Amino acid sequence: NTIYIENGVKNHPRTQTILNRFDQARQISIDRYGEVFNRRAQNFRLQKLKPALILAQKHSGYILPAPNGFGIGGSKNFYFAHMANCLYDCRYCFLQGMYRSANYIIFVNFEDFDEQIDHLITQHPNENVYFFSGYDCDSLALESITGFAAHILPVFKKYTSAILEFRTKSVQVQPFDRTPPLDNCVIAFSLMPEVMSRALDDKAPSIEQRLKAMRTLANKGWKIGPRFDPLIYGLNWKTHYHDLFEKVFSAIPFTAIHSVSFGPLRFPQSMFRDIFKLYPEVKLFSGPLHEKNGMVAYKTEIEKEMADFCRKTFSKFVSDTIVFQCTPEAQVTGRA
Repeated sequence: NTIYIENGVKNHPRTQTILNRFDQARQISIDRYGEVFNRRAQNFRLQKLKPALILAQKHSGYILPAPNGFGIGGSKNFYFAHMANCLYDCRYCFLQGMYRSANYIIFVNFEDFDEQIDHLITQHPNENVYFFSGYDCDSLALESITGFAAHILPVFKKYTSAILEFRTKSVQVQPFDRTPPLDNCVIAFSLMPEVMSRALDDKAPSIEQRLKAMRTLANKGWKIGPRFDPLIYGLNWKTHYHDLFEKVFSAIPFTAIHSVSFGPLRFPQSMFRDIFKLYPEVKLFSGPLHEKNGMVAYKTEIEKEMADFCRKTFSKFVSDTIVFQCTPEAQVTGRA
């Protein structure tokens, strides 16, 4: 019910479209989004109950190099986010430890993202360039408001050497209903066993709903990327994950699976402390975690046991050549 609008974008067509959807909302003009978003003494947990929307312009950092070790087979990896913050409230999400504010920012100047994407692709004419959408937000959760996926798909349609991944927990499939499938687009769903998701994926669609959306998109010809990130350790975890893998790979035709990836649960120490202060009662944070080299994570032997289990089980369903582990140096838990 509250929308902050940077003065510089108040007349932008995309701003006006969004405001028309919320014509009863209180509108507050600001000079720069940092006045609201970066303000001190904000409580992320309280704001998450009733977040506001901020319409802003991004001035730099449209497309950034992905961390070393992150990717699905390419050597040129970049990520971008047309938003900051997420509709969902997953307990392991790094955003709650990274931002002071739970308000949503939508950067309305999509065309500047397009220009940078064009530039990077033309810089690497003989290589596949990978772009990951959804690092600081869920790629599709607010698609009905932003229209970003519908906007960006035509950009990648003309560049067949570039690969675009949408990372999501959303079941929004509308933008993909209206567009013929692109071979260079991957719709990547974050997944975990249902019993864990019910406890940790607050406000997100259920695993069954995500599986249904994956099946629908696969049947339409879209490439799907199951993402098991982060892996959660707990009672009977092998049974839960084995059941999940069977459900996922029986729901999606092998020919529709572009890639499979997984990664461990881990947080930078300072980020973990901030998240723990917000949710000290969450059992996840009382698990077998320890601090090492500036990170909070499961012990090395647990990470290895989980990784070995995943690779061995995946081999029953898919080729090893399309399985990728997000390495510890690249891992930041909680991307959509």
